[in-house]
Amino acid sequence: MDQSKKRISGFSKLSKRGKIKWIVENFFKDPESVMRELISYWHVSEDQQKILDGFSENTISNFPMPFGVAPNFVIDQKTYCVPMVIEESSVVAAAAAAAKFWMDKGGFKTKIKNTVKLGQVHFVWKGNASKLTKVFAKLKQKLIEDTQDITVNMRKRGGGIIDIELVELALPNTYQLKASFETCDSMGANFINSCLERFALSLTSFFDIEPSFNDKEKEVDVVMSILSNYTPDCVVKAWVECPIEALGTFANEMSPQVFAKKFKQAVDIAVHDPYRATTHNKGIFNGIDAVVIATGNDFRAIEACGHTYASRDGTYRSLSKCTIDDGQFYFELEIPLALGTIGGLTSAHPMAKRSLELLENPNASELMSIVASTGLAQNFAALRSLITTGIQKGHMKMHLQNMLQQLDASQEEQRTATTFFEDHPISFSGVRQYLKLERDKEKN
Repeated sequence: MDQSKKRISGFSKLSKRGKIKWIVENFFKDPESVMRELISYWHVSEDQQKILDGFSENTISNFPMPFGVAPNFVIDQKTYCVPMVIEESSVVAAAAAAAKFWMDKGGFKTKIKNTVKLGQVHFVWKGNASKLTKVFAKLKQKLIEDTQDITVNMRKRGGGIIDIELVELALPNTYQLKASFETCDSMGANFINSCLERFALSLTSFFDIEPSFNDKEKEVDVVMSILSNYTPDCVVKAWVECPIEALGTFANEMSPQVFAKKFKQAVDIAVHDPYRATTHNKGIFNGIDAVVIATGNDFRAIEACGHTYASRDGTYRSLSKCTIDDGQFYFELEIPLALGTIGGLTSAHPMAKRSLELLENPNASELMSIVASTGLAQNFAALRSLITTGIQKGHMKMHLQNMLQQLDASQEEQRTATTFFEDHPISFSGVRQYLKLERDKEKN
C-alpha cells in the first residue's frame, strides 16, 4: 500500500464517522465490517456518548471493560460492595473470596496517616544560595498572598497551601519550590497546578523587585511548574489480624500454623527480592487499579506513586508486611493513595458516579481506606493460592469460560467442559483438544 495514504492532515477536524471512514479504508482489509463493529460499541444514548467522547481526543468508538463487584468487604466495621473494573475475572473472584474470609475475623482495619499532596516549581538562578535563603521567608509570604484568589474556596473547605520549602538540587544553580497542599475530597491536580503556575509568576516578579539582589541576581529562569505524583505523605495503612488458629485449615490439610509460617516467608521474600517484589506488588495493584478505575481516579498516577514508594529506601520492596507474634497473625499494607471523590472524572463519568454511590458516597479518606483494603485482600488471596494449591489452578479455572468462548463452544459444550475440567488440568491446548474429541464423537 502507498504509505502516503496512511498519513493525514487535519484529522482532528473530521467528524467521528469521517475519522472512522479514513481509518478503516487505509488500515483494515474489511472496511465495512470494521466500521460496523466500531459503531456498534457506541453508546445507545447520544447524550451519554457525547460525555464519553469529551473525555478524550480523536474518539472513534468505546472500549468496554467489565464492571464487577466484590461483596462482603468489612472495612472499619462498615460493610461494602466494592466496584471493580478489570478484564481479569480471577482478580474480582480473589478479592471477593478474601473479603469473605476476613468478614467474620474482624474485617479490614485502616488508618489514614496523612493526606498531603505535593507540587514543585523548578528554576535556575545563578546567585549566591545563602542570599536566597535569607530572603526566602519574604518570598514565601508573597507566594501565598499572590494565590489567595485561587485558594479561597479550598480554604473554606479546610484545605489549601500547607507549606512551601526551598530545595537546592544537585544540579548547577538549580532550585525547587516544594509546596505541600491539602485538597480535601478533590484529587486536586488542577488546583495544585494553578497554584504552582502562579508561584512561577510571583517568583519572577519577586526576583525582579528584590532590593538586595544585584542586576545579575534578578535573572531567574523558571524551568517548569507541575504537581508531583509522588505523595509519600498521603498515606493509608490497611491491615487484618487474627489468632493463628482462626485462620483454619487450608488445601492439602495444611494447618493454620504451617499456613501462617509459609505466608510470612512468602511476604519476607518479596521484601528482600526485587524480582519477586515486582510481581507481588503487581498483584496488589490488580485490586487497587480496578477500584481506582471504577471510581474515575487516575490509576497511572497511583501506580507510579506506589512503585516509587516501594523503592524509597533505594531497593524495590514489597508494599505489604506480615508478622507473627505470640500466636497472632498480622498482615498489613501501607501505601500512598492520592484519590478524590469530587471533581474531574469522578463527577463527570456516569459509571464513576454510580461506583461512588455503591460505596455510599465516601469522602476521599474513606475511599483511600476502601482501595487499600482491596489491594490487601488481593495480595492475601494471591499469596494464599501460591503457598497452597498454586496460582494456576484457580487462575486457569476462572479463564476456562474465556477459552471456551474463543473456541466457539456451544452452551452444551461449555457445560460439559466445565464439569470435565473440574478434575483435569486446564490449558488452552487442553481445552481445544477436549472440544475436538467431543465434536468428533458427535460426527461419528
